[in-house]
Amino acid sequence: MKPNTLRLLRRYHHYLGLFFAPMILLFAISGALQTFRLQEAKGYGGTPPNWIVWLASVHKDQGPPRERKAEQPKPPAEVGQPAKPRPEASASKRPSPLPLKIFVVLLSIALSLSTITGIVIALASRAMRRISIILLALGTVVPIVLLWV
Repeated sequence: MKPNTLRLLRRYHHYLGLFFAPMILLFAISGALQTFRLQEAKGYGGTPPNWIVWLASVHKDQGPPRERKAEQPKPPAEVGQPAKPRPEASASKRPSPLPLKIFVVLLSIALSLSTITGIVIALASRAMRRISIILLALGTVVPIVLLWV
């Protein structure tokens, strides 16, 4: 590749990386929390903190949490109709999800550290510090505004 093309690609990478860095961090952290279902009462072991529920809602639903509707009761089985047997899920046949969950959390940590490292490197360049700060600020403010639009 030509040097000018590489320079242009680096500049676009710089701009895109800084603009999306705040959301990359948010999605990496909230994804790691959701891996173990910490946004749910059964995953947290009680009522989860509001900030975890809020992050999960933004991650999954692209919006702030809404009040849950009460679940409608299931209609009772008709009289004389036998209950449908459930297919039995054999726990011995299904591999444990824990190794993949651990890998996903490690991936989230690595993505967060890589993003933070990129931000530090970008801010270290005096020539582009002002545009870097502007892009970081825009990358933080624009999604917040879009949440409430």
